[in-house]
Amino acid sequence: MWHRPYVSTQTTVDRCIKAVQVKPRANAKTVVHHANSDLEVLNPETGEYEDYGQLTEYAMGKWGEIMPEGVCRTLPANSRVRWDIHLFPGGVGATAPGAMIEDNVVEIGLWLHPEDYAEKARFKQDLKLYGLRHGELIVPPHGTAMTQGFHSFDHPVRIDSFQPHGHLRLRAASLEIFYPATGRTEQISQISNWSATWHHSHLYEPDVAPLLPTGAVLVIKQWYDNTANNPNNPDPDMWVVGGSRTADEMSHAWIAITHLDDAGYEEILAQREAAKQRSVAAE
Repeated sequence: MWHRPYVSTQTTVDRCIKAVQVKPRANAKTVVHHANSDLEVLNPETGEYEDYGQLTEYAMGKWGEIMPEGVCRTLPANSRVRWDIHLFPGGVGATAPGAMIEDNVVEIGLWLHPEDYAEKARFKQDLKLYGLRHGELIVPPHGTAMTQGFHSFDHPVRIDSFQPHGHLRLRAASLEIFYPATGRTEQISQISNWSATWHHSHLYEPDVAPLLPTGAVLVIKQWYDNTANNPNNPDPDMWVVGGSRTADEMSHAWIAITHLDDAGYEEILAQREAAKQRSVAAE
C-alpha cells in the first residue's frame, strides 16, 4: 500500500534545516517500508503548489540526517510536504500474521537554524535520489547480479552523506570517484553484509567529506544475491526484477551534496592541507 498525504510546514520565511528525522510511531515501524517527503511551494500568482525538491527520505531502520555547519538545506516559506509512504508487513520488528496496526502514523522532526543563518551560509546543500543504474535489473533464481552507474557535476561538490537503497536481495554497495584527468579511481565507501532493515545515512565528517572537482564521476556499484546463502532472501526460486514492491529490487542512492564554486573548493582544499601540516608539525 502507498499513502500520499499533504501536510503544511506552516513556514512564512525561508529557514535552514539543521537536522531532520523521520520516525514511524510505535508499531507503525513494523509496516513502514519507506517514507519519502518532497516539498512543494505555493505560487502566489497561480494559487497552485509547485515542486521545490526533496526534504528527506526514510527507509527501514534509518536514524536521521545532520547538516554540516556553514551550509543551508532550505525549508522554503509557504511550503507543504508531499508524503510518499510505502506500507508493507515487513518493516523493523515482528508483527503477528493478520494483525491490524492501529495508530499507524509517520512523524517528521525538523530542527531549524535561527532565521538569520541563511545570510551566513555560503553554500546550498540538497538531498537527491541518484538513480545510478544502467540497463535492466534482473536477478535470476539462485543467481547473482551487479549494477553500476555514474553521475558527474558541472561544478565542484562535497559529498556529505551516502545512503544506498535496495531490498531483500541486496548484499553490498560501494561508492567510488573516478578522476578523468588522471584515470584514477578512489573508493570512498563500502557497505557490506547489507540488511534491508538498516538503511542508514552514512554521514561524513566535514573535514574529510569527499571533494569532487568539476568533471569527476561518482560511481556506485551494488551486488545482489538471490541464492539460499543470502539470509534475507525469502524465496530463491523467484525471478527478481526492478520495481517498487518489497519483493522487487532497487538500485539507487540518496546522497546529500554541498554545491561549491571554484573558490570554495580551493578554500576547503587549502584548509585541509593546512590542518595536515599542523598535524605533522605537532608530531
